[in-house]
Amino acid sequence: MGPVLEVLGNYWWVIFPVSGVLGGGLKKVATYNEQRRRDKIELARIKATAKTEQLRITHATQGQVAKVLATHDELNRRWFDYEIDLATIINYPMMVDMREPLTLAFHRAKIHADSLRPDDPMELRDSMWFAEYRESVSEYSVAFDAAEREARRRKQSGFSPIERDALDRARKLVMVAVDEAATHAERQAAYRKARAELDGLIDVPQPAMERIERAIAGELER
Repeated sequence: MGPVLEVLGNYWWVIFPVSGVLGGGLKKVATYNEQRRRDKIELARIKATAKTEQLRITHATQGQVAKVLATHDELNRRWFDYEIDLATIINYPMMVDMREPLTLAFHRAKIHADSLRPDDPMELRDSMWFAEYRESVSEYSVAFDAAEREARRRKQSGFSPIERDALDRARKLVMVAVDEAATHAERQAAYRKARAELDGLIDVPQPAMERIERAIAGELER
């Protein structure tokens, strides 16, 4: 029997405490490794959460973008109802009177919002651009509501009785100009007279004039 075996044979009882120490050490190593594994998983989860939160902060959601775009579209539609309808403009002339502070503020806010709106809505996912655009649409909304409310309150009160009579005649002439039952000559004459009545009283929007002119031209084509 070799020297090592002889020593082990004489001191066999040492094996048990040594094995206990080794077993305890291995158990601690396993526990440590398991804890490290859990820590790595938790760290990965924290990083993923932080990344998601960062994306949320730096990128507007598709729903947020769509909501602001829809608000902008609705505001433009409300203004377009005035812009193309000369009869409505005659009833509420303040909406095109740039001497009025509320009207000027509304038109400036509209131009600003329109200028910030990109052709590609996906560009608004950028947080800084989206925040600026959303604020501009909000200002546009507030300014339009204020101008419309005041225009409907005043109506034609800012005009003299003679001027109001001219506006009333112009409104009636406009109705003839867009009346498909009238002849082309009647419509053409009514339109010219309406423009003459409004001259110096209302700055008629170009789209409103073009709409009537197209309607008259369409009648001639038929």
